[in-house]
Amino acid sequence: CSEMSSRKVLHCGDLTDSTCLVKIINEVKPTVNYYLGAQSHVKISLDLAKYTADVDGIGTLRLLDAIKTCGLINSVKFYQASTSELYGKVQEIPQKESTPFYPRSPYGAAKLYVYWIVVNFREAYNLFAVNGILFNHESPRRGANFVTQKISQSVFSLGNLDAKRDWGHAKDYVELKKRQASPFQRQEHRAPPFQLQLARRWLEAVAESRGLKVTGGKGSKAIKSLGGKLWGNFYAIYFASLSLSSENLSS
Repeated sequence: CSEMSSRKVLHCGDLTDSTCLVKIINEVKPTVNYYLGAQSHVKISLDLAKYTADVDGIGTLRLLDAIKTCGLINSVKFYQASTSELYGKVQEIPQKESTPFYPRSPYGAAKLYVYWIVVNFREAYNLFAVNGILFNHESPRRGANFVTQKISQSVFSLGNLDAKRDWGHAKDYVELKKRQASPFQRQEHRAPPFQLQLARRWLEAVAESRGLKVTGGKGSKAIKSLGGKLWGNFYAIYFASLSLSSENLSS
């Protein structure tokens, strides 16, 4: 199926279907491929580990193979949106391109495979292929099951409010991707740091904008308005005994 406008043509495909990807790549013959497809929610990756590996990991290989099958190795620039979940159990702060990877979830592990298969295609076939290691970036289009959108809802639950994130805006990251896919940048890049913040501070800022006050802390269930009404609840949660530092914020 496809939707057409004066600005775009939307092709419907499936990252688990190699034939479908070859058909689309052969029809479109792209010159730049920004690869953003993934099952990117960490908690969901724990529940659907095989699906995450198939879509995120092998899905990337299918797309790279489609480019090769269609004879476009020498004409396509391939940008793979990687993730800070590669660092998982962080080995140093702040992270940089040389920081060792230590993924702590099926999503992070799948993206580790993706990172290296992109490097492999670049070195083996001389494909213009780069990994951009991106940190959390937000916009009003963010999924409702992520912490920044959860906090804007009337009833919600959160995990570790002491988790730290380097949040940026999605528009800034789009500009970054364009620059990283320039002809002079055939290597891996880490997104530049924005500002490290506690999840608690994000929650407090939203509460302040609503005239609410956050009370309680880790292990409690008290987010109350000045009038005493329950706004939401939060508590420490851990997944699959890994005590994930990366998306403890999702329930």
